[in-house]
Amino acid sequence: MGTRDPSVSRIDAAVERSPAEERPIDLIEVAGLIKWFDVSKGFGFIVPDGGGADILLHVTVLRRDGFQTAPEGARVVVEAQQRARGMQAFRVISFDESTAIHPAQLPPARTHVQVVPSGGFEIAVVKWFNRIRGFGFVTRGEGTEDIFVHMETLRKYGIMDLKPGDSLLVRFGPGSKGLMAAEVRPLETRLPSSH
Repeated sequence: MGTRDPSVSRIDAAVERSPAEERPIDLIEVAGLIKWFDVSKGFGFIVPDGGGADILLHVTVLRRDGFQTAPEGARVVVEAQQRARGMQAFRVISFDESTAIHPAQLPPARTHVQVVPSGGFEIAVVKWFNRIRGFGFVTRGEGTEDIFVHMETLRKYGIMDLKPGDSLLVRFGPGSKGLMAAEVRPLETRLPSSH
């Protein structure tokens, strides 16, 4: 089952609501899988089992009901309601992370180019990264060419997101539009014995 935040007690999770915010009467129970969820963006989407449009899951709903994150592939049951822009989760009923997909198990994107590294690992700092767009850039320092990093490369090595200023180890090579990351590791990770 999903891991509840121990700092959220049952009393805290039962959010006090004013009469105007009482439980909507048009809620429907929906089961599905987490398509993706980005804590830094504050939302993600559920793919309902019965098909149909994705259901928006906002971080405030997730946290109110005692959960911190929603890994891709996790099974969830929510009460949802139709809103102006589509279905939106109102309450998380149950959460099962046993079906969640480890980032390394996610299939590579069809648009991702294979890059052959031209050297060993080097320390790089994230300039910017946009998880929604699926890419960003890292730098080895002033006067060096930026290195393109694709989301699928990060997933392959178990990294789900990067923030400006994060440091990591990168092996890179030439791509069609400049340098591209071929392998990435968190900075505190030991280097593989062979390069």
